[in-house]
Amino acid sequence: MLTRTIEALLFASGKPIALTTLSKLLHISAGEVQEALKQLSEMRNIDASGIHILIHDGKAQYVTHPQEGEIVQSFLKEEVSGELTQPSLETLTIIAYRGPITKPEIEQIRGVNCSLILRNLLIRGLIEEKEDKQRLQNTYTISFDFLRHLGADRVEELPQYSDLHTDEVVGQLIQETF
Repeated sequence: MLTRTIEALLFASGKPIALTTLSKLLHISAGEVQEALKQLSEMRNIDASGIHILIHDGKAQYVTHPQEGEIVQSFLKEEVSGELTQPSLETLTIIAYRGPITKPEIEQIRGVNCSLILRNLLIRGLIEEKEDKQRLQNTYTISFDFLRHLGADRVEELPQYSDLHTDEVVGQLIQETF
């Protein structure tokens, strides 16, 4: 059960999670986290699995099998160099009009996990991720390049920005989860 929970968190995160974070979140000892990760490694870090668990520097993350790196890199390159998908455009719009905004807030508005989309937008340089010590989470904002591509000097120049940035319905939707 614990290994399943940790596996789900690693999958949903899409980025390294500190073992101390897992320990606090799951209300378990560091030793229990390490034991569960050891079990996951034994299950996943086999030649037949395309997914491995990487544990390094006090963090854990799902990664692809090392021998699949070339094909995965080719796939990702194609994915981020093509046109933006509808979900990517929706996410970018949310960040532009509601930013700075956290990942959970974006997901509350969209109703789906946005890890991959956020990663792709970061790789393309359209958004920036910043540490927000007050919220204790990273926030996302549009980048200088995003504004440059639109030919805008400021985010406030976007159509209906003042109305949508402070929209009460969206604000209430975000607050429902927090």
